[in-house]
Amino acid sequence: MPQLDRDLESLSSDLVIAAGRLVRALSRRTGADVPAATLRLMAQVDELGPVTVGALAAADRCSQPTASAAVQALVDRGWAVKRPNPADARSTLVELTDEGAAALAGTRRRNGEIVAARLRRHPEVDLEALASAVALFDHLLQDTEPEGNL
Repeated sequence: MPQLDRDLESLSSDLVIAAGRLVRALSRRTGADVPAATLRLMAQVDELGPVTVGALAAADRCSQPTASAAVQALVDRGWAVKRPNPADARSTLVELTDEGAAALAGTRRRNGEIVAARLRRHPEVDLEALASAVALFDHLLQDTEPEGNL
C-alpha cells in the first residue's frame, strides 16, 4: 500500500476517534437536561423526517420496540408528533414539532458555543481551513450508499 494511502487511513482513523471524543465531551457538558440518546434520535428525525419508526430504528441500529419507546417519549414531551403514513396505513411518520426543533437547535447552538470558545483559545486556528473541513464532512455525509452507510 502506498504511503499516502496509509497516511490517509491513519488520519481517517484519528478523525473518527477525535469526532467521537468531541461528541462525548459535548454530551457531558450539555447532556444534563436532555440525554444524548434523545438528542441523537431528534437529530435523526430532523435529518430523515418525516420518517417511520422502523427507519429510525435502522438508522440508529436499535430494535424497533426501543425506537418506538424513544419516539413515544419525544411525543409525550411535545417534541415530536406521529402522523398516519399515507404510503402504509399500518405505520406512522414521525416528525419534530416546532418545540422539538427549537430544543434541538438550542442544543446545537450551545454545542457550537462550547466548541467556538475552545477554538478561540487557539489563535493558530485557520478559519478558512476549518470551513473547508466542515464542507468536506458535509460532502462525505451526503455521499452515502442507498442504505445510508458511509
